Amino acid sequence: MGRMVRLWANLCGGWFQLRRRFPAALLDDMAAAITAGERTHLGEIRFVVESRLAPLDVLAGLDAAMRARQLFAQLRVWDTELNTGVLFYVLMAEHRIEIVVDRGIAATVAAGEWDALCARIQQHYAGGRWRDGSLEGIARANALLAQHFPGTDRANPDELPDRPVLL
Repeated sequence: MGRMVRLWANLCGGWFQLRRRFPAALLDDMAAAITAGERTHLGEIRFVVESRLAPLDVLAGLDAAMRARQLFAQLRVWDTELNTGVLFYVLMAEHRIEIVVDRGIAATVAAGEWDALCARIQQHYAGGRWRDGSLEGIARANALLAQHFPGTDRANPDELPDRPVLL
């Protein structure tokens, strides 16, 4: 996607539907799914939905992948005892989904697993199924984390907030 197309998308691309697509009831259900899943594994999941990027940031070259990495740092997703943080990032204006995983997970779970998960969420979102895509994405991430980082043999504190963040 070219810079000018991205600029136009961030100025006019339906980003204003953030609260309608992610109402409080869905955020509650997403938080509950994250909380329940984190009881089964040692990972920590954060979910961020951003309506759009600032026009000057788009012109400066900021894209969804870079923004996801910024938020990974700002929200301290990297700051878990076992380096098992996962950030879901949705940029509504550009229809982009990024998943950033901490080094503990990246060393164990293949990047293709996360790419497939992003693609599945994107299919739901493209069909207007925001609830299904979000909850299925969280469920699949929980399953991957439970497979590779089961939480049965040690204390499992909740290190990061579970409620999704809307920007």
